[in-house]
Amino acid sequence: MNNEHITVWENCLQTIKKYVNPQSFKTWFEPIKPIRLQNNALTIQVPNKFFYEWLEEHFVAELKMAMRQELGESGRLEYQILMPHPNVNANSQNTENNTPPLTNPSSPLYANDSNAGGEIKNPFVIPGIKKMKIDPNLNKTLVFDNFIEGDCNRLARSAGFAVAKKPGGTAFNPLFLYGDSGLGKTHLVQAIGNDVISRYPGKMVLYVSCEEFTNQIINSIKNNAVQDFVRFYQMIDVLLVDDIQFLANKNKMQEIFFHIFNTLHQAGKQIVLTSDRPPKDLDGIQERLISRFKWGLSADLNVPEFETRMAIFESKMSREGLDIPTDVTEFICFNIKNNIRELEGVLISLIAQSSLNRREIDLELAKEVIKNFVKNISKEITVGFIQELVADHFEVSVDKLQGKTRKRQVVIARQLSMYLAKKMTNQSLKAIGENFGGRDHSTVIYSCKAVQDLLDTDTIFKDTVTGLEKKIKMNLHE
Repeated sequence: MNNEHITVWENCLQTIKKYVNPQSFKTWFEPIKPIRLQNNALTIQVPNKFFYEWLEEHFVAELKMAMRQELGESGRLEYQILMPHPNVNANSQNTENNTPPLTNPSSPLYANDSNAGGEIKNPFVIPGIKKMKIDPNLNKTLVFDNFIEGDCNRLARSAGFAVAKKPGGTAFNPLFLYGDSGLGKTHLVQAIGNDVISRYPGKMVLYVSCEEFTNQIINSIKNNAVQDFVRFYQMIDVLLVDDIQFLANKNKMQEIFFHIFNTLHQAGKQIVLTSDRPPKDLDGIQERLISRFKWGLSADLNVPEFETRMAIFESKMSREGLDIPTDVTEFICFNIKNNIRELEGVLISLIAQSSLNRREIDLELAKEVIKNFVKNISKEITVGFIQELVADHFEVSVDKLQGKTRKRQVVIARQLSMYLAKKMTNQSLKAIGENFGGRDHSTVIYSCKAVQDLLDTDTIFKDTVTGLEKKIKMNLHE
């Protein structure tokens, strides 16, 4: 009968189902396809060599029982690997001709000839260590403790921490982290790896950049060792791949990564990927990979707000044992907005300039250093700019601030504008008064005292003033 192999395997599955839990059955038996039944030997097709080895290691008893019930004591089982040999065209679908059956000579269940086995070649092997051990390729300084949380990255950090506590055991698999360069993706993904190692020393964790991964594939193809390469990666418990977007338009690389991804995911292993854009915007990536990237959680890292940039910079200062004046740190964080790496670069430059030139770290030195990082440094704060910002906040016109109206809302806005002008510009009291309709310096002094009295007694007003001061600085650097 042409379909006899299908019937035999379906009967085997019914037997196996009684002794295997539903999740394991779905993961390890449903993907199997019966190929043929010949000379009392049933050939089944499995996705890859790792799949075959897992069945042999964990389910050989169940397979023996099912085979004996269907084919008797002389029944045999042969495996056929779905993944093509590296010399075979990756687009070929004729797996029956491309890959010979894998068998195990040590058991009467299997045929006598075998091309299975062979030592797994480890692209991260540590010379001199016989037991298989890998270097996780992690920077031990990149941990959760020094990854500053803010509104810009809260979801990504929380998801990363959950994954580290229970790798492969959350709904965040894969965890797909995306955002522009310099926003902390590499720090976060390495923090996950370091935390997993500290919690689960026995787990195999590996961080690899997409560039390194593709170079390894190229070398494995040259050496006819693609299967060894794939088998190695399929043994990883937590795989962290940085900048996955660089797989774009590399079909062979995507084919290999697809098989690795499937096996790890089916085995409940954790996968964490980073990219400069969300899955839906990845051009040149096969749709079947993109759909798998969407299986878990996609979390973005955005440009940090001013307060988070300050916290990040102060954290880096603390680790360096530095105490930099607040006005300097504020100036730096107002100007460096889009890249956390640049904050660290500014700090290193400040230290170097201060040490080599024996200069104190002050605002002047910060201005000199920051010219190498941004095109437009902060402009001078002007009375006119302060008037516009305060007028906008109090919803009055600048003309009224400069006029003679005595309405309470306008008076408070005018007095506050004078106070901020005195505090935040180099203008004299006379020059400030002239910007408010030709008022004299005594009016400016009175206004500043009135504002100070309110600051001492009204916390809401104090918060308003603090907010306006920050907005003046921040808006000037945009």
